[in-house]
Amino acid sequence: MTPSNHDLRAFLNEVDKIGELRRIADIPWDKDLGGLVEMILERSAHPPAMLFEKIPGARQDMEILCSQIDTLPRLAIAMGTDPNLPLTDFIQAWRKKIRNFAPVPAEFVKDAPIFENRVDKNIDLEAFPIPRWHEEDGGRYIGTDDLVITEDPEEHWINAGTYRVMLQGKDAVALYISPGKHGRVQRQKYFDAGKPCPVVMSFGHHPILFLAGCTDVPNKMSEFDYAGGVIGEPVQLVRGPLTGLPIPAYSEIAIEGEMIPGDDLPEGPFGEWPGYYASATRPEPVVRIKALYHRNNPILCGEPPLRPSAGQGFHRSIQRSALIWNALEDAGVPDVQGVWLHPAAYRFFSILKIKQRYPGHAKQAALIASQCRPGAYLGRYVVVVDDDVDIYNPNDVIWAIGTRSEPENIDILRRCWSGPLDPAIPRERKGFNSRAIIDATRPYEWKDKFPPVNAVTDTLKAELDRKYPALLKEMIGIKR
Repeated sequence: MTPSNHDLRAFLNEVDKIGELRRIADIPWDKDLGGLVEMILERSAHPPAMLFEKIPGARQDMEILCSQIDTLPRLAIAMGTDPNLPLTDFIQAWRKKIRNFAPVPAEFVKDAPIFENRVDKNIDLEAFPIPRWHEEDGGRYIGTDDLVITEDPEEHWINAGTYRVMLQGKDAVALYISPGKHGRVQRQKYFDAGKPCPVVMSFGHHPILFLAGCTDVPNKMSEFDYAGGVIGEPVQLVRGPLTGLPIPAYSEIAIEGEMIPGDDLPEGPFGEWPGYYASATRPEPVVRIKALYHRNNPILCGEPPLRPSAGQGFHRSIQRSALIWNALEDAGVPDVQGVWLHPAAYRFFSILKIKQRYPGHAKQAALIASQCRPGAYLGRYVVVVDDDVDIYNPNDVIWAIGTRSEPENIDILRRCWSGPLDPAIPRERKGFNSRAIIDATRPYEWKDKFPPVNAVTDTLKAELDRKYPALLKEMIGIKR
């Protein structure tokens, strides 16, 4: 098989060509590896994709890939988009793509690289370099950038979701799925019928499959078809020999197994994406592994959730920003100039930029953004700013809040949709939270009399850009 557009190794070749791949050797899997990933992401303005090799105390033929799509060029390569697009143009391109989205059905093939090695006896996941990603994690997590593949036992549609997977022994893992997620609903249908739930898990694959697995794909649409629609070609799959469930043909590592009702083991704690250990240890269903498949020299993909200020989650912010922007347009809100969920707070903090057209325009936009499907879950703050504010620059946003909003005018919405990972909500109240609507626009009724801004105008900036390009590039590394 020739390398495909959804082969992780083909993706890495492209990343290497633009100078964003770094190989790192001899880092222990227990806390050191995860700690270094966080520090590099936190301290680097343009963090590389990190490929860890020769990991002590583990199989030497395996590598771990982290930070696959934490820069705009790498995300663009993964999605088959121009890696030279500026952020605003990229979001606009993605908005257009999902607005007119057409899934491309996956295709099944007879053989695939994932079957280069087949193991059904003496399975030993403990020999893999599976990290303890955070210091206080309850164990080693093989599933942070994974696909958990299940089939609805009644309607027979396939779900491929990204859920956390904890090592429980040589041939067992525990699976945590948040309430309401499709994989959990499907599993419960098997359990309610007193039947085991068959499952496939992929632990190394092209990032487009990871993006699909953690995206709000329309109900009953295959994540594989969704990924195919993004890259413009069918994702190739093979049938699992034991379960019949689909396995990505170019997966690096995959398992087949089953979950049996009542077969639970303690899972967690685990440092999650809000930056906290917000969910405690609890019994979760165990996957008993029946078969293991992997490519020669397999690559385990790791996307450990880090404290958001570490700079991770860039791809999530872009995707959800585009979804909220489209929802605002669908609701008839005019002149939305931008939407940004800053990675430092992601779902908890939405920023809208509008060109005010009528009284209440800002409030209307904020209320819809706070309650539309892509913005409602785990939201907390919605800030609306004028069109002269750079919503991608936190300093600009804080400036607008500090100088254009009045605390007495902040609106509070109560009993909104939250979830188990919301760290500010006590256990007995999980599921509900409140929202703050901050109008940081110039007050509409006297916006034309609001004090003028003392910044360099766009016209003068453009003129200075033309006159002094070399100086500006040398002195401040200006972005084009």
